[in-house]
Amino acid sequence: MNQTSRYEVQLLLTAIMFYTRLPVPSSLPYSQDRLNRSRKYFPLIGIIIGLIAAFCYCLSSVFVGTSTAVLLSMCATILATGAFHEDGFADTCDGLGGGWGKDNVLTIMKDSRIGTYGSIGLFALLAVKATTLIELAELGSLGLFFLIYLCGHTVSRQLSSSAIDVFDYVQDIDQSKVKPVTENRLSSKNRSLSYAISAVVIFAIVIYQFKFVFALLFMSIVAWYFLCYCRKRIGGYTGDILGATQQLSEVSFYVACLAVL
Repeated sequence: MNQTSRYEVQLLLTAIMFYTRLPVPSSLPYSQDRLNRSRKYFPLIGIIIGLIAAFCYCLSSVFVGTSTAVLLSMCATILATGAFHEDGFADTCDGLGGGWGKDNVLTIMKDSRIGTYGSIGLFALLAVKATTLIELAELGSLGLFFLIYLCGHTVSRQLSSSAIDVFDYVQDIDQSKVKPVTENRLSSKNRSLSYAISAVVIFAIVIYQFKFVFALLFMSIVAWYFLCYCRKRIGGYTGDILGATQQLSEVSFYVACLAVL
């Protein structure tokens, strides 16, 4: 393996270290610059998490019913990511739901405790995700369900990552949960690689059935509208809002897939 390939592998492992709870070598070199650059592999993290979810569903569905298998697969993704994005969604619900002005919203988001809006929002989100996935699993083939799971996790992370390159960061970087990845936008070359990773999954599901294009468009619209709403409320995005964007777009994709089937 040449030096360039070794460096790229290290960047991928850095992304795995930051975005998941999956083990990486303790000898992995770390720097803030490497973590910034590793964001281009965020969609690939989605593929990894999607594969974990799909594998867990396939394995558990042999022994238990569809509903239980779906719930177990959801638990697997939460364990694999450490509820990284779910936590951001809950904090965002608390901030946008309970805050009035920009400073008040940001202060609430920084609070590690979960409030009423966060609790209700997270419960509703997980309930919609679970019921929708159960219906999708019962409607389509195993292969289609596998593709939907993979695409939902991958493209939602691409949309969340792309927000950093389009919208403004509004919270003090020193207090940010995503401090390293909010300081720099990706170069054109790295953005192209990130989009190319997502395109592979998108191409696979569109070739399977073209009508899933509408589901992809719907999740993109939901993400864009939500980010524009946040820009109107507080001027841009925070780390929590990025997590909420990932969760909302993922669930929106599953709902849209159910609608087009």
